[in-house]
Amino acid sequence: MNDVLKAIKERRSIRKFKPDMPPKEDIEKIIEAGLYAASGHGKQSNIIVAITNKEMRDKLASLNSKILTGDPNKDTFYGGPVILVSLADKSFPTCVYDSTLVLGNMMLAAHSLGLGSIWIHRAKEEFETEEWKQLLKDLGAEGDYEGVGNLVVGYIDGEAPKAAPRKEGRVFWVE
Repeated sequence: MNDVLKAIKERRSIRKFKPDMPPKEDIEKIIEAGLYAASGHGKQSNIIVAITNKEMRDKLASLNSKILTGDPNKDTFYGGPVILVSLADKSFPTCVYDSTLVLGNMMLAAHSLGLGSIWIHRAKEEFETEEWKQLLKDLGAEGDYEGVGNLVVGYIDGEAPKAAPRKEGRVFWVE
């Protein structure tokens, strides 16, 4: 089996990370894989915010938890040290789909580098707050962006889960 198909079959969402920061070179490779994702009309309209600063990571994790549970003290990012947020330019009709492909590419790239990842929702709500909109402005991201997903990346703490059996009856052929 080729490496891409193997990675697709083996990659799993990780829910327990070591606090150790992966090398910046690996994070850059993961981001690059995201930037090479297919996009509608080749417009490459999405952006990625890479958060490796622990204070900012913890602030985003707190907001994410507050949105989900009302409790800002739970770590919905499972201890992962890196957050790669994929945001979609709302002016493009395929923006959310494009940003979703970015996240998929980055998950596979992380796996191929021996790192774990998990896609955590609520980026939409996070980046609707004035504080996080201001962060985008401060970073020089001009435009109207919608948060699509937070990709948590880091070293797996423990064993990666095994794949669940695939459900039957999900493919319909027209020959």
